[in-house]
Amino acid sequence: MNRTVLEKFPAGGPRGSWPAEEFASARRDEGLPAEVIMDLESDAFLVIVEQRTARSGPARPPAARTAGR
Repeated sequence: MNRTVLEKFPAGGPRGSWPAEEFASARRDEGLPAEVIMDLESDAFLVIVEQRTARSGPARPPAARTAGR
C-alpha cells in the first residue's frame, strides 16, 4: 500500500484546536478514507489516505489540493 499525504499540520497548535482531525473528518465526509498520523521526525500531524497498489486491487484516487502548496 502507498500513502498519500493530503495535508500537514504542526503539532504545536493552540490548546483545544484539532485542525488535522477536522480536515480528515471533512475528507471522510467527501468519501475519502482519510486518517491522521503523527510524524515524530517533523513533529507534525499528517492527514493521509492509504492507496492500494495494483496487486491489491483498484485504488480510489484522492482529491488533489494545490492551493497554496
